Amino acid sequence: MSTPGPEPNQDPDPRSDAAIGASAQRKAAIRLLPIISIGYGLAYMDRINISFASLRMNSDLHFSATVYGLGAGLFFIGYALCEVPSNLLLLRFGPKRWLARIMLTWGLLAAAMMFVRTPWQFYSVRLLLGMAEAGFFPGVIYYLTLWFPAKMRARAVSRFYIALPLSSVLMGAVAGWLLGLQGKLGLAGWQWLFLLEGLPATLFSFVFLWILPDGPMQAEWLTAEERMWLKRQLDSDSVHAHLGHEAGVLQALLSPKVWMIGAYFLCALTANYAYYFSAPVILQEATGWSVTNVGFLIAGFGLAGAAGMLLNGAHSDRTGERAFHCIIPCIIMGAGYLTASYSRVPWLIVASLGLSFVAFMSMQGPALAVPTQFLAGRAAAAGIAAMNTITMFSGFIGPYWMGVTKDATGSYWLGLRGLLVPSLGAALVMFLLMRNLARTYATARIAALANEPV
Repeated sequence: MSTPGPEPNQDPDPRSDAAIGASAQRKAAIRLLPIISIGYGLAYMDRINISFASLRMNSDLHFSATVYGLGAGLFFIGYALCEVPSNLLLLRFGPKRWLARIMLTWGLLAAAMMFVRTPWQFYSVRLLLGMAEAGFFPGVIYYLTLWFPAKMRARAVSRFYIALPLSSVLMGAVAGWLLGLQGKLGLAGWQWLFLLEGLPATLFSFVFLWILPDGPMQAEWLTAEERMWLKRQLDSDSVHAHLGHEAGVLQALLSPKVWMIGAYFLCALTANYAYYFSAPVILQEATGWSVTNVGFLIAGFGLAGAAGMLLNGAHSDRTGERAFHCIIPCIIMGAGYLTASYSRVPWLIVASLGLSFVAFMSMQGPALAVPTQFLAGRAAAAGIAAMNTITMFSGFIGPYWMGVTKDATGSYWLGLRGLLVPSLGAALVMFLLMRNLARTYATARIAALANEPV
């Protein structure tokens, strides 16, 4: 007599289901995260490589600190203006095509920075570069929500976003060599830097187009069971999201929670961009080291930042806690800038600024997992783009603040001192946001219990 099989509607064996889920997540992480990380690393490098170029470019072109700060910041105005439209176009054309288009155009414009000669040319190309790159970061965050369930997102984001500190490692390691090409083929060192750091993004855009699937259902390397496991998990996340698939674009754009998480990143990134676009000059003045040695120092900061990002993101996922994994780094970041601004001891300045950078990097995974807790589907694409639009103004405010205070006082110390304000502001906004979310979920839970049959 044969043993009867399982009932047709019987739930799958939980051990089998867990194995299917682990396999799906492992495949997605291996096949997608390295490619996305390289793409974002190239984007960040092309965004901030003017911080090293400025060591030679400003004197060659007679740019003041204010001109440099304004040009550095205009990138983010262009980015902010095109952010939401770009993410909506991503929904229309599909992630891989749109992300590849973004990489192609920003790579060409990043290389075109080598032709800048006047302040207005500098302003124009930086503005166009921001418009070209608009939508890449929120597009990638939205793309990750198609592959990784909410409980895994801090780790997934940290593993892709690790490209940010590692791009600092690469840029710091090669900046001295690129600037040392001064006079080769009639080009200045800073022109070589823009050319050789811009073209890789253009070439890598074809890798995005060739390798990235638009979603799990288009991934031939997933089994049918793995695709369905991801669909069930992501559908469950959408049900629990405050703004899910049924939410409209306008509803997401007007959500107070979207504006609050945008305000958090606006404050945190204002502090970081203000420091980072001037980091090579500040560290060179503090230490008296050569450009090459300052580059290696910034590379060391990048490695430490990558470690902090992975550790804090993994701990946040393991504990399920987001708020204090963001708030404490914000406080440390502000304290580091304040200490560096008052110290005149080189090693203490270096240690304080290094600690601030590591603290900033460590908060990224937990913080970027927060909006995906209450956004899903089209609402996620629009909401994350709106959040990033608010955030992008930080890249204008921060560098411009440092440029103006440098020209007014003759040093960067007042500028660094002022970064305590946005650092503590970010901590306060995150505290208020998480309290708001807790109330929202508690209210929803009470309503659900009230509707349950007795």
